Amino acid sequence: MSLHRLALAIVLAAGLAAQEESKRLNHHRVASKGSPAPEPGAELQTIPSLVEGLRSPDDWYKKRRPELMALWTRILGKLGPNKQDRRWFGDIRKTKVYETQETEKYTRIRLDLPIEKDFYQKHLLLLPKNQGRGPFPAVICWTSTTPDFTAPEEWWGKWLAENGYVVLTSWSFIRNYRDGTSYRSNTAGRLLNERFGHWLPIAKMVHDAQREAQYLRSLKQVDGKRIGFIGFSLGAKAAVYVAAFAPEIQATVALDPHIAVNGGTNWYAPWYLDWLHPFPDIPTEQRTVLSLLNPDPKRPGFEHDHHELMALTAPRAFLLIGGARRCEDCGGDSDDLESWGYFNRAREVFELLGIPERIQFVLTNDGHKPNGPEINPAWKAFFERWLKRGS
Repeated sequence: MSLHRLALAIVLAAGLAAQEESKRLNHHRVASKGSPAPEPGAELQTIPSLVEGLRSPDDWYKKRRPELMALWTRILGKLGPNKQDRRWFGDIRKTKVYETQETEKYTRIRLDLPIEKDFYQKHLLLLPKNQGRGPFPAVICWTSTTPDFTAPEEWWGKWLAENGYVVLTSWSFIRNYRDGTSYRSNTAGRLLNERFGHWLPIAKMVHDAQREAQYLRSLKQVDGKRIGFIGFSLGAKAAVYVAAFAPEIQATVALDPHIAVNGGTNWYAPWYLDWLHPFPDIPTEQRTVLSLLNPDPKRPGFEHDHHELMALTAPRAFLLIGGARRCEDCGGDSDDLESWGYFNRAREVFELLGIPERIQFVLTNDGHKPNGPEINPAWKAFFERWLKRGS
């Protein structure tokens, strides 16, 4: 079967599954033993609608969306550097190039980018060769918690570069930050807080991706209006926030982030959302990120969750890929059947805006992996539609 036909079959299957799961609007059961909010019975509670009371796209863009942006900016601390912070950011084009290799269809360049003036992050740049003059669409590819920054070349980058995309692979700063520190013992988060104040690590990841997009736009080989992002696991968690808060990213793939804020994974960790981070300037009863996400702790299930971020992506394109179609609640890292509730609530916003095709959920049985027989056709077809051909 050709790639096109296989991708079409998966999209159709996803469409049928979406119809079957269209009534799923409940929270995910809390399966993570480390969650600061166990929330027994959450899976019995309905996820709040984002379109209730809205009559038109204007109602979304002028009322509901600004309200959500204000709330999440408060939660994250900031969406980008303030005036004082900007002294730490210089010219992203001042790269350090270490090695250049030629393959049949692309040039492979090992380089470091100055994400901050005193922090050069490791990257791999893949430039299409013998495929026309361009400019080409580009995709930023982030790895997960264990492999290094070059792993996405094998996962997605080789195919992308050999099919007319510029590729930039890297990893989150919590894997490799100043002086080689990482998320272990929250060292990266502590360094971030010491320099920038209240700026949650997941939000700093968004800005790092924006810096990478800025670098890509400086290249003559890149069409700056067609930049995408793909991440797996840790990289997928970053992708959810990049999609919502980085408008220069036109198409985003989050591959097994476990979309529920309070499901089976660790969004609460200090190197992501840091739920117990204090806000000393607001009343005692609302002193943490957790209290902003879950303002009524007596009600199982969070009032604010990642369906809001998927909705904030609109009108840009977003693909969620999950690895656990086999069960209601698999626990662990994979998105499973219970993720449909969050997707369905976000899709209601895309439907209100008249662009339901721009948000997709492909639920597979490939497991918590960056590749698989169902995973690969999904992200390939998505980028071909929303980056190669344009939106």
